[in-house]
Amino acid sequence: MTMRKAKEPSMKVKRKFRRSDLELTILATPTFIWYILFCFLPMFGIVIAFKSFKFQAGHGFIYNLFNSEWSGLRNFEFLFKSNDVWIILRNTLGYNFLFIIINVLIPATLAVLVNQLRSKRVAKITQTAMFMPYFMSWVVVTFFVFSFLSYDVGLANRILNNMGMESIQWYLESKYWPYILIFLNTWKNLGYSMVVYLASITSIDTSLYEAALIDGATKRQQMRYITFPLLRSTMIMMFLLNIGRIFYSDFGLFYQVPRGSASLYNVTETLDVYIYRALGNTTNISLPSAAAFIQSVAGCLTILLCNWIVKKVDEESAII
Repeated sequence: MTMRKAKEPSMKVKRKFRRSDLELTILATPTFIWYILFCFLPMFGIVIAFKSFKFQAGHGFIYNLFNSEWSGLRNFEFLFKSNDVWIILRNTLGYNFLFIIINVLIPATLAVLVNQLRSKRVAKITQTAMFMPYFMSWVVVTFFVFSFLSYDVGLANRILNNMGMESIQWYLESKYWPYILIFLNTWKNLGYSMVVYLASITSIDTSLYEAALIDGATKRQQMRYITFPLLRSTMIMMFLLNIGRIFYSDFGLFYQVPRGSASLYNVTETLDVYIYRALGNTTNISLPSAAAFIQSVAGCLTILLCNWIVKKVDEESAII
């Protein structure tokens, strides 16, 4: 006798569109529209990198785009055969590599130290003071830097003169600017990164610290064996988010703060600055489009590679 299992009727739960779903949909709609308009629609312009784009009088952009000749990979060949490409890549990758290390280690360390302050009022004042520069525009920062580094009336040269030293042409001496740019980037972004780590620290279960205190662990041991290990996932996430933009640079930092000085070209020219200058110096927008295309593809591949490596080491820390 063959025993057959009775087929149980499949229970399908019919979900209804509830009021909470409507609220979330309305809340997400502006972001969705923003991404469509400014992230997905502009991707149509990728084809410019593979064309010899030329303007024709009396016709619109779409007509000129479709009637321009295909150039294949000639725009990319021109970019890599340029004498400046290695300087641009060195500055872009070198600065960003240092920024990533600094903006992960220093904010995490300061967040742990601020969290150890006994006075909550002092901790709040410290957080606010460190977070304020993040809201300042690079245009404003540029004027502050100029007031310090101006050759005639700058505060830095006045201090040097009072010490019996000669004034320095700060905007003509490139050897000082790597340190200036690294300091300004750290100073401006330190508060934002620190707040992210503080939020992660406050989510740590306080019973872990209580148990460690009962076992006689000091503050240093608590930070070493509890705080920093539990911050690892946040640090990896921040690292991956920053590594995805390693081929990008802060345009305001590298163009506005040095005031476009040609003498500082070797230490301030990055991919973003190069694209901006190329757009202003030529009518052929295909070359800057090719540079921007390489920038986007390289950034995407970099974050996928780093995420794959992190996933092999610690699968739970990966973001994809």
